[in-house]
Formats: sequence, C-alpha cells, structure tokens
Amino acid sequence: MTSELDCRQVAFDAALDASSQQQLAEVAKTASNLGAAVLMQHYGRLSSIESKGRVGDLVTNADLAAEKVVLAYLREQTPAIAILAEETGSSGTPGALCWCVDPLDGTTNFAHGYPFFATSVGLIWKGQPLLGSVAVPFLNETYWCSPNQGSFVNDNPIHVSDCSSLQDSLLVTGFAYDRHELIDNNYAEFCWLTHRCRGVRRGGAAAVDLAFVATGRLDGYWERGLAPWDLAAGAALVACAGGSVGDYRNSAFDVVNGRILATSPGLHLPLKQELACVTAFSPKLYGA
Repeated sequence: MTSELDCRQVAFDAALDASSQQQLAEVAKTASNLGAAVLMQHYGRLSSIESKGRVGDLVTNADLAAEKVVLAYLREQTPAIAILAEETGSSGTPGALCWCVDPLDGTTNFAHGYPFFATSVGLIWKGQPLLGSVAVPFLNETYWCSPNQGSFVNDNPIHVSDCSSLQDSLLVTGFAYDRHELIDNNYAEFCWLTHRCRGVRRGGAAAVDLAFVATGRLDGYWERGLAPWDLAAGAALVACAGGSVGDYRNSAFDVVNGRILATSPGLHLPLKQELACVTAFSPKLYGA
C-alpha cells in the first residue's frame, strides 16, 4: 500500500467488483440521506444537548435519532458488514470491511443553529477508505463516490481543483477536542499557513470540509486528532475526485491515525513541506 490513499487499489485488494462497489455506494448514499433527513427534523428545535466530558464535545438527541435510523438501514442492507458509529461504537461481526458512521458531523454547529453539518457514511477496508457518502442537508447536497464511478454531488460529477500554488490556494482546517490537552493542537500550523495562502477557513465539520475539497471549492485540507467516522467518507470522496490524500507526517494513510492532508494533486507536496516547517506554540502564548 502506498503512503497516499488509492481507492481503486483498496477495492481491488478487497475483491469488490464494479457492480458491488456501485451497490455499496447506493447503500451509503441512501443511509446518509436518511440520517440527514432526521437532522433537519430536529434542526432549530433540540430537546437535549449534553457534554461527553471534553470541552465542546457534545451529543444531542438529533445525533442519537439519526444514528438509529442509519444503523437500522445498514444492518438491513448489509448485515455481514461491521459498523463503527460515533455514538454507539462497534457492532456486527468484525471483519476487513466496516461502515464508519458519523450521524451528525458538526454537532457544535448544529447545537448553535449554525448550518454547517452533515451525516457521513463511509466504508473502509482494513483501515483504508473505499467509498462513501456525505449528506449536507442545509445545502440539499449529497456527495458520494465509488472507485469505479468517481465522485459526485447529487447527480453531477465533481473533481478537485487544479491549484498547485500555495499562495493562490484557499485552505481549510479544524481543531480537535483534545486541543485543550496537547501542544500538538494545530494552532501554529493555522497561523503559519494563514500567512502563506489566500485564506484558511474553519468550518467545524471535517466531512463537509473534505466534500468541499472534492468538489474544488477548497484546494486543501489538513487536520489532526480525527476519528475514523470523521474521515472515512470524506477521504474517499477526495481520492475518487482525483485528489491526493495522505498522512502529512509520512506515515501510510489510515483512518485510525487521525491525521490527514487532502488536496489537489499539485498542492500536496508544497503543503506537506510547509506543515513540516511548523513548530508548536508554547501554551503560554495562548493562555493555557
């Protein structure tokens, strides 16, 4: 396996032919849309918001309701495939194939009525993203992909941008919940790259950030401290849209590592080199 994600190779290694890929992509697309529909039923009228224990790490009744619907559908359609879901953990018979489900990516946004959130359903094989779908209901957009078909938003094919110049790029990143506990918190990287590109956005929903890279609205995304359900579908979207997806510390990409660099092909090396230049800030600089 190369250091960068190759969904076609993953599909080959998993012995999934084009027909199987297409069927599983349809399952992912339907599942994400089912979850997103539940989210919109709760949007603006939450009855429960609770903390998971870390600052900013929330769960709402919408997360739980959407996950219940998504998991029921996946179990009905693909009973032999295990599931890893954000709120309820692992279920099903462990195997090389596994669905990774984030019923509400962007929970903090959702809880505040900020309309940047999604339901993400990705399929991985031995830790490598294969295909998936990200439904962004406020925009009426469903991003989905499979290696044999490519990436799409609704019924329209999409491709990453052709940007290869860091100074001409628009980037996006995020900050993990453990930023309050670690010096490796992405603060220094954010400042460093803000001075070397057209701008760095912070959307607050990794799956949506990756979907926007896949469709060329953004040229590159990096982040650390992510979970498999944050990455699985979005990473596949970028790779299937012709983008470069890797772990920017030179390890082989794996959703368990939680570190990602996803870009247009020409921007991958320049951005990786810049990230390697960054030294973490002293906590005293930001009052920690």
